[in-house]
Amino acid sequence: MPFLDCRALTFRYEDMRMRFDLAEEAGACVAVIGPSGAGKSTLLALVGGFEQPDSGQILVDGTDITAWPAAERPVTTLFQDHNLFAHLTAAQNVGLGLDPGLRLSESQRRDVAEALVQVGLAGFEARLPAQLSGGERQRVAIARCLVRRRPILLLDEPFAALGPALRNEMLDLVDALRRDAGLTVLMVTHDPADAARIAERTAFIANGEVVTIDETRRLLASDDPAIRAYLG
Repeated sequence: MPFLDCRALTFRYEDMRMRFDLAEEAGACVAVIGPSGAGKSTLLALVGGFEQPDSGQILVDGTDITAWPAAERPVTTLFQDHNLFAHLTAAQNVGLGLDPGLRLSESQRRDVAEALVQVGLAGFEARLPAQLSGGERQRVAIARCLVRRRPILLLDEPFAALGPALRNEMLDLVDALRRDAGLTVLMVTHDPADAARIAERTAFIANGEVVTIDETRRLLASDDPAIRAYLG
């Protein structure tokens, strides 16, 4: 049984009717590529609970979570805008992943400290976002995802604004954390190099549906005219 199973999810946006079918095993890293407006971010929004499908099901480890509110789903999402609060320290920004009121127990404070260690920010607990580099701010956002301990991580182009070296550093960090924690990762990207770097499989989405999904190497080398037109 797939760990993440999107079954005949339909969603209408303006005049586009989308339908998604996607089934992945636990611990997989799957890239989602395709033209702008094809429905990539919509698929993530449906899995994350930020949008509700018109029909279909989302199952996680056999449990139907289709109607669950976003906050209760076994999912966390990292967006391009890392959404750190300027007046809060790195530790406090991470702690928001556990309690929006920051009423943390001693155990939760230890979890925050451990998450910062995991992303390479030990000793940065008291720093404000303005005292951090762009890469360090992204690491804080990743730590906030980690501390929630949700088994599915959705990446909606979180590193799109970063330069190539820092982008690769963040991708490698996510990949290492995925392997350590057994996370299932679904990553929307416009850059096929991101997929080639860390995704075992890649889904190509066009016109609101998953056209094909395959091993990343094979999909990026495909002779399919739509994929070739997208890749250039």
